[in-house]
Amino acid sequence: MEKLVPQSRSNPAWRLGPFAEGVKDCLPTVLGYLSIGFAAGVIGRTSGLSILEIVCMSLFVYAGSAQFIMSGMIMAGSSGIAVVLTVFLVNLRHLLMSASLAPYFRHLPMWKNAILGAQLTDETFGVAVTRLEQEGKGSGRWMLGLNMTAQANWVLATVIGALFGQWIENPQEFGLDFALPGMFIGLLALQLLSRRKWRVDLLVLTVAVLCTLVGSLWFSPSVSVLAAVVIAATAGLLAEVRR
Repeated sequence: MEKLVPQSRSNPAWRLGPFAEGVKDCLPTVLGYLSIGFAAGVIGRTSGLSILEIVCMSLFVYAGSAQFIMSGMIMAGSSGIAVVLTVFLVNLRHLLMSASLAPYFRHLPMWKNAILGAQLTDETFGVAVTRLEQEGKGSGRWMLGLNMTAQANWVLATVIGALFGQWIENPQEFGLDFALPGMFIGLLALQLLSRRKWRVDLLVLTVAVLCTLVGSLWFSPSVSVLAAVVIAATAGLLAEVRR
């Protein structure tokens, strides 16, 4: 009689599928998304938006920094054109992030890349670029699991924030407006520690800071940051090529 041997966790039968792997890799950002999304929901509610409007914003805009800016501009009574143009400038960085990930998904059709790119955020980009640099080729199902988990968590968090936002009159007193940059700084620090390319990273950081400071003397902060990203990324690429 054949003896049954229990399978170990290292056995391929225990391995998660690509989609489930994406869900698992997104879990470290869940708590951060909850706090940031809660803050976005609170600020959206205090700016006069309804819960339905906040949900639609999280589904179709789906950009933490843009949603914070939109809520502030709506509260200040800005025109619709001004809000749209500002959000467009702030979110231009998504074109750069998508372009940097595109080489890993060349094997996928354009419509799948469009879906994956539409759900890309600063945080999912930070998780994805760290993994893709190691593997060299991206899985569409893995990226979809990562993106869908992040957005579902984001929508849930903004709804919770919107429900409780009516009792919080001044969210800035609790530091909720710093939740988004705080989380992204943490992801950036983890990525830098895992890369261990100190000279290139220091060069990129220095160029980005200098370009942002100099550019802000003549241009708006959004344009200065975008230009700094392009110039710093180019400098980092040239440094990598010359090594």
